[in-house]
Amino acid sequence: MAVFPSRPYNPNAPSNRVNAILRKYPLLFGGPFIGIIVIASFGLSSFTQTRYDLQKQKTSVMSPEEEKRLESKRRPVDRREEYFVSTSAGPHSSGESGLMYTYNQRLSAEATAKEADDWDV
Repeated sequence: MAVFPSRPYNPNAPSNRVNAILRKYPLLFGGPFIGIIVIASFGLSSFTQTRYDLQKQKTSVMSPEEEKRLESKRRPVDRREEYFVSTSAGPHSSGESGLMYTYNQRLSAEATAKEADDWDV
């Protein structure tokens, strides 16, 4: 086992003086720490405000011109087509990827819906 050298207690050592000062004035240690926390919270609040401002810009109200442009591009919803799309087998049964399968599924649903004109809807 290692033998530790014995050192007599030296009250004038620098570490002992620092401990004595911190015991006498505890705010010398805690004050800067609390100060850093407060300053950092004010600094981070500006970044947080910038983040929320950017999110607000992304979710702003549309102008009437934008609404008209979107309405003109909108495809009408057909209940029969949605029925055939929702009741078909999933993409894993045919081995195709999900996006291509959905596109092919919609094409076949449109063709089936056109053939099923005798439905009373």
